[in-house]
Amino acid sequence: MDHGVAPPVFSATAEIDGDDLFVVVTGEVDMATADTMFQTALREPAARVTLDLRAVTFFDSAAIHALVRLAQRLPDALSVLPSRQVRRVLDVSGLSEQPWLRPE
Repeated sequence: MDHGVAPPVFSATAEIDGDDLFVVVTGEVDMATADTMFQTALREPAARVTLDLRAVTFFDSAAIHALVRLAQRLPDALSVLPSRQVRRVLDVSGLSEQPWLRPE
């Protein structure tokens, strides 16, 4: 049954500001899009990377894997701003106490 509601469109955009890279991700992060999120966060060399996931509506195991890989590649440089959905997935997966995870 089509109610005329389009599925959330995925996007990952990056903006550099001095030594800081801000990556804004929207929509669903899944097997088809997780690598794009990962690659976008590594596109520009930066001392600090903020991954803004506050507009993410779905986050699966592929997304978790990409996020853990980013944390390994960017130790002490990554900050993640989660949406409620992302926070819930990270809570369930045991990653809610990671130093890179910021309050909602």
